[in-house]
Amino acid sequence: MENTRKESDLLGELNVPKEAYYGVQTQRAINNFKISGQLLSSYSDFIIGLAYVKKAAAKTNYQLGLLDEELYRNIVKVCDEIVDGKLHDQFPIDMIQGGAGTSVNMNANEVIANRVLELMGHEKGDYQYCSPNDIVNLSQSTNDAYPTSIKVALIIMNQRLVKKLENIIKAFRAKGKEFHDVIKMGRTQLQDAVPMTLGQEFEAFAATLEEDISKLNANANLFLEINMGATAIGTGINSPVGYPKMCAKNLAQITGFPFISAPNLVEATPDTGSYVIYSSATKRLAVKLSKICNDLRLLSSGPRAGLFEINLPPMQPGSSIMPGKVNPVIPEVVNQVCFKVIGNDLTVTFAAEAGQLQLNVMEPVLCHSIMENINFLGNALDTLRERCINGITANKDICYEMVKNSIGIVTALNPYIGYKNSTKIAKEALATGKSVYDLVLEYNILSQKRLDEILDPKHMLNPEDLVS
Repeated sequence: MENTRKESDLLGELNVPKEAYYGVQTQRAINNFKISGQLLSSYSDFIIGLAYVKKAAAKTNYQLGLLDEELYRNIVKVCDEIVDGKLHDQFPIDMIQGGAGTSVNMNANEVIANRVLELMGHEKGDYQYCSPNDIVNLSQSTNDAYPTSIKVALIIMNQRLVKKLENIIKAFRAKGKEFHDVIKMGRTQLQDAVPMTLGQEFEAFAATLEEDISKLNANANLFLEINMGATAIGTGINSPVGYPKMCAKNLAQITGFPFISAPNLVEATPDTGSYVIYSSATKRLAVKLSKICNDLRLLSSGPRAGLFEINLPPMQPGSSIMPGKVNPVIPEVVNQVCFKVIGNDLTVTFAAEAGQLQLNVMEPVLCHSIMENINFLGNALDTLRERCINGITANKDICYEMVKNSIGIVTALNPYIGYKNSTKIAKEALATGKSVYDLVLEYNILSQKRLDEILDPKHMLNPEDLVS
């Protein structure tokens, strides 16, 4: 007991670690919510978001004459310390909790208050000089400070995710250039289609991911509308006139993001639409990324009984019983990340739908799911780029042999000999094992010179001038 201090709240007294900057309400959350094992301290951007919001609130209260200068200066100093990475270990509560985020908001209020007390020469817990509720939470409620902090964090996290996405796009594009002359068969429904280059395939991977940059950024921009000053349900009770717009302006100045006050705070307080649409963007990225990993696993299958068009860099032995086996472990782990992201998106949907009346109390699992998605996707993108994409090599000879022996090249003959003749040639080639080339000459459908021109794989990679 020598290492604890007593604090009290609505429910009575509780012991808190003596040196902790958090207080009684945080301690209750520690005791009550042993759920996911993922703590607020693991999500630094969320903690930074809380610090930015508390700093903006303090500045607004000071400008409105509600907060004296000493307290204001010290709150700002502590918030800046938190933004710089200090005190993050003082946020030990589970990300998933009841109470609509009250525990998170009070965790921030208590840490800031106790650090301010320390700066002012007082003991931790001596809240008569700086109260977590009356001073740090002045003109606020959990129901505006908590979602605004989430939005700040998600904007920061989105910027990092987009950067990682840009990096892997560059890696795919580099491989596209490297493989520009590797001719191979394209496939539809896992059947031979028409020739293409491996470079075109990898460039397509880059292009499909590039589309998601604008989607992520556009959806993240929806987080710029905030409800600070709404307090409990959007009516602004206990918040001074002019506070919402002033606080949004201050938050914009502090963070560098153009935050604005929502036009209808009663609507904005329970609304979770921006989370739903941003989550959908992470799901879209996951679906595309998983499809690419499926393709990489197929293209590298073998080495003797598969496609074996590319080699993935070997990362670890693939079997405890089969010597020499190497598995595509990096695409596999990214596939699994994508499955998790898709599942989290469904969680976000259910959590958003569960809102009732003037508040959505499911925001903790909602925000945790989205933040987990961003972190998982970011880690997966880096891992795929560094441990797979950069080291991929092409089996050029195998790719070309498949083109030469494919029935699919008969498609190129269709404009010249007609669908009926092309079908006849393809059917006989399949039945007899003869090449398309030999059969066309055997039936004297085209001259050898013309046939060589048409079936040159390089001529089948782009649109042709059929008139000439």
